[in-house]
Amino acid sequence: MNRGDVDGSLFSFVAAGDREFLLGRGIARSFTANDVLLHQDDPSNHVQIIRSGWVRVSTLLEDGREIIYALRGPGDVLGELAAVLGWMRTASVRAIEQVEVVQFSRAQFLGMLEERHSVALALMSTMATRLRDAERARIGAAALDVSKRLAHHLVELVTERGVSTSEGIEIRTPLSQEDIARQLGGSRRAVARALSVLRARGVISTGRKRIVVHRPEVLRSLTTM
Repeated sequence: MNRGDVDGSLFSFVAAGDREFLLGRGIARSFTANDVLLHQDDPSNHVQIIRSGWVRVSTLLEDGREIIYALRGPGDVLGELAAVLGWMRTASVRAIEQVEVVQFSRAQFLGMLEERHSVALALMSTMATRLRDAERARIGAAALDVSKRLAHHLVELVTERGVSTSEGIEIRTPLSQEDIARQLGGSRRAVARALSVLRARGVISTGRKRIVVHRPEVLRSLTTM
């Protein structure tokens, strides 16, 4: 699937003309893998829209643990809360691979929202979608064990990034088991054990930066148990 067309990204809510309007107004910037695009608690308020590549969004807790709670890709907007609400950065954003963005100052971004009400409505839709996803994640973390959370996570990746192949549905993910554990709020050992069970049952197979789902119906059934 083309991530730019997946519900939730800013570009999934705007027309082609608005995309061209946004991409033509900012400054193009490039980042390589592991570069930090935005720093948690930073007072800067510029906004970025991803043109290509993927990033991970994380928060550092007081005890030093890093919680990864989102992946963002083409068409997603970064840093909109700091611009619209004047907040400090609530999270850090790090490039997973080569990333190209268009960057705007706060004044530029707010000016575009005033000039194009359709873009402002699209931003509201994006923020509402993220709020819904955050609420679902909060409820899911309380209600599901690691195995169920992993199954739910893989089902979402199949929907967002799955590509049909002769082997099954391939998910190319740059995240390590440690990254997935942080994203799910579990230990690396628990995630490794859950992946091992799924492999043993023929539900998935794994390789370097890839997961192939052979039985997506089984994964979906695990999320409802």
